[in-house]
Parts: sequence; C-alpha cells; structure tokens
Amino acid sequence: MAKWKEMPVPGTVAQPDMVNSPPHYNHSSIEAIDYIQDNLGSGYSHYLDGNVKKYMHRWRYKGGVEDLKKANWYLEKLIQTVEKDVL
Repeated sequence: MAKWKEMPVPGTVAQPDMVNSPPHYNHSSIEAIDYIQDNLGSGYSHYLDGNVKKYMHRWRYKGGVEDLKKANWYLEKLIQTVEKDVL
C-alpha cells in the first residue's frame, strides 16, 4: 500500500509519520498492526472496520485531517484484507 509522504521543508527536522508508522507503535521487532492481525485471525477485518469508524467519527472534534488520513489507512488495509480473502 502506498504510504502518505510529506516532504520536510529544507532546513527543518523531519517529523515522524504519525499516520503510517507512528514511532510509539514500533518499539520491537513487529509493528502493532501485524501483532494484532496475527492474534485476531478472522476477526482482523472487524478491528479494521472499527478503526475506520472511530477515526471518521472523531476527525471534526479531535485529530482533523490526520484522523481522516488514519481512517483512510485503515480502510485501505480493510480493502486489502477483504480482497485477499475473496481471491
């Protein structure tokens, strides 16, 4: 899946990608999303669906555009998961 890439302004310090690879979700050898998928099995699609709904619900009140990007990220993961299960 294509990741959102925002280019830093020259002369500034690059900020962490809080949508695609938040640093607080990758402190070990496996990212949290991969761990969750491994543990939920067939329930993984429900987890993704719930996160899409969560970020769509709160974007106006909390995270703004970043929450919309997160909702999109989870939706893309859900689409990939469903397509993989169908094929």
